[in-house]
Amino acid sequence: MGMSKKQLKLGAFLMLPGHHVAAWRYPTVKADYVLNFEFAKQQALLAERGKFDMVFLADGVAAGYRTSAFEQQSTAYFEPFTLLSALAAVTSKIGLVGTVSTTYNEPFNVARKFASLDHISGGRAAWNVVTSHGLEAANNFGFKEEPLHAARYERAKEFVDVAKKLWDSWEDDAIVYDKENAQYLDQTKVHPINHDGKWFYVTGPLNIARPVQGHPVIVQAGSSEAGKELAARTAEVIFTAWQTLDEAKRFYRDVKSRMAKYGRHPEELKIMPGVYPIVGKTIEEAEEKRQKLLDLIPESLGVSRLSQQLGVDLSTYPVDGPLPELPDISEINGIKSRFQLVKDLADREQLTIRQLYQRIAGARGHREIIGTPEQIADQLQEWFEQGAADGFNIMPPTFPDGLKDFVELVIPELQRRGIFRTEYEGSTLREHLGLKRPANQFSKKIVEQKIS
Repeated sequence: MGMSKKQLKLGAFLMLPGHHVAAWRYPTVKADYVLNFEFAKQQALLAERGKFDMVFLADGVAAGYRTSAFEQQSTAYFEPFTLLSALAAVTSKIGLVGTVSTTYNEPFNVARKFASLDHISGGRAAWNVVTSHGLEAANNFGFKEEPLHAARYERAKEFVDVAKKLWDSWEDDAIVYDKENAQYLDQTKVHPINHDGKWFYVTGPLNIARPVQGHPVIVQAGSSEAGKELAARTAEVIFTAWQTLDEAKRFYRDVKSRMAKYGRHPEELKIMPGVYPIVGKTIEEAEEKRQKLLDLIPESLGVSRLSQQLGVDLSTYPVDGPLPELPDISEINGIKSRFQLVKDLADREQLTIRQLYQRIAGARGHREIIGTPEQIADQLQEWFEQGAADGFNIMPPTFPDGLKDFVELVIPELQRRGIFRTEYEGSTLREHLGLKRPANQFSKKIVEQKIS
């Protein structure tokens, strides 16, 4: 069977020991699954065996110490660059996506580290560009208060532009390595970027050669208005959260229709909603797993999590009663799109506070799909073929079981249907995703074309 049919893309979202908020309490999850490189390596190799396009690491820059339920959640995790560099050495094909914030970093450091990771991995690096919110994060980086939503996005936009200029500051053939004539590099092919903008002043050039992929793949996870615009302009992959097929299709069309004004083709961006699968050999077995996880959520943690997502303190309200009257979205300085999603879910299904926190505690607002391998494949295939997604970011409830179930039971089903690869065809992440290697903005040929 040929690969003529359009193929879906898959990311394995490694949040150890699982995406469910109470995963750490699950009977099969052990204490040493959290900060254990050997375990993380096994998960990455399992995803590679399943022919996933990439593994994905989330990140934050605060411990969440000030939340009321700090003691009840697993908040210790590896820093992405160090873990991904280690994983690069023990895997050979799978893409490596690291979340790195533009709010409390500098473009030179970030561009240099991603260039390094891309060289170490032979062209498998990707950057999930995020902005950081929350006072605790701000306080960790010398700020007394948190920057506003609009300012965070404005800074992010310029940050990515500077990083791209830095990656292009060396042309692909800048290093000549001519021993005979004592010439290591051709200086006419190394370019200071002389960036002088509102947020950054960076002269460059970078002190590492251009990345293997030209630029690491740019990933983004924003669904707000500012987020969608930034994605249409710069993102190559979007992770997003939707509950229904209609919402997902609307988002898909919306973002792809914005790309033309930036001179981009819709295929240059892969939209990959998060999916939280609970797989059972039967639907009953899957339901049982789900209930077991829900019963493990401490009430105070559930309420605290929901309060955080809504930016409203719910601790004084009866847990089996309805949500109180919520503020208008314009007053929210946190994650606007997530606030709206949770509010809509509560309104649509008339959920109590407990029911609502149970709904979001596992998947954190992402779509939960439960059932047999066939039923799960049906749902993924429907979204894929109906124009709601180019692929999915898979969020296993627990590790290793949740990922193992997906690799051993769901992936063979997707392969049987001819919509997922049976073998890697390339070795870089751009090749897996079918993305072009970007041209260098400073190379003479390109510059001459612009002038003429």
